[in-house]
Amino acid sequence: MSLFRRKIGTTLALFAMAAASCAVAFPSVAQDLLRKGQPVKSRTKTIESFRIGHDDKQFGKLTFLGGLELLASDRKTGGLSGLVSLDKGNAFLAVTDNGHWVAGQIEQSEAGKPLDISDVRSAPLLGADGKTLRVRWGHDTEALTVASSGAYVTAETYNAIYRYPWPMETGSERMIGKVALPDDILSLPRNTGLESLAAAPDDHRLAGQLVAIAESAPSDAHDLAAFIIGPEGTERFAIRRHDRFDATDAAFLPNGDLLLMERRFNLRDLIGLRLRRFSSDALEPGAVLDGEVLLEADFDYQIDNMEALAVHQNEDGETILTLVSDNNRSILQRTIFLRFRLED
Repeated sequence: MSLFRRKIGTTLALFAMAAASCAVAFPSVAQDLLRKGQPVKSRTKTIESFRIGHDDKQFGKLTFLGGLELLASDRKTGGLSGLVSLDKGNAFLAVTDNGHWVAGQIEQSEAGKPLDISDVRSAPLLGADGKTLRVRWGHDTEALTVASSGAYVTAETYNAIYRYPWPMETGSERMIGKVALPDDILSLPRNTGLESLAAAPDDHRLAGQLVAIAESAPSDAHDLAAFIIGPEGTERFAIRRHDRFDATDAAFLPNGDLLLMERRFNLRDLIGLRLRRFSSDALEPGAVLDGEVLLEADFDYQIDNMEALAVHQNEDGETILTLVSDNNRSILQRTIFLRFRLED
């Protein structure tokens, strides 16, 4: 969701999901989707150090590979809130919090360091009727995940999950339908609803299901609501909330663990980023999870409003994390791409 800011028509039969692995191997899907989209003039600035004024590369189990600030001429390409990595990190597909797809190519080193972003294109998300989501005010899109049964996008204001075809090609960009959700998801507060979404990998015991996490809770004394959504219904679990952090995105790691990205922004703490990992075995209905902190950063680091997270494996089988910020389409904030290698 921005820092400053129902009847579900289809049934769970939409799921028929054999969920995709973390690395999405459709190198041309972004270009196919946006072939009729609007080219966006853009340039990048290099981010060499994650910790400002220091040359540290190692941050616990994460190695900082590098980063880029994306400066685009079209404000529609701001507000990036959900992300998948394509073609082993050579391309990306994102959704914005104002109902647009954004895709681009990432030039990267052999190690995965991002060197440049090019061929950036934008197109509106379309409803089943071919009209944009903005027409029906369902465009507060916050998370993106991909399974072999479709691409799934959350709409936070409606607490809806939209399903799109995958791979998407020109002529098949329309929404297929909405995932049927229970009342306790539909009644989540409008501005702190479903912010994180991840599809379990094919070989995971939760294969064919989605994991969705609410953005926030009334206080640190309240857990974050989390859901396992599948063809047999919805199960519930919870994630401990600490230190006024809110959940902004999630992704499965290749070994089946769940990675959660959290963001903090308030007058007391200013800005913050945290990554937590939850064991695959711990993802059970009724569980209350705390997890392992992989990374925590504040205003001494190159971060902004961190909202989008993607995971892929490179040619050597290494696990690469991409973290992207939502600039709220404001000249006071930045769209930054950060790359880390997980060293487990």
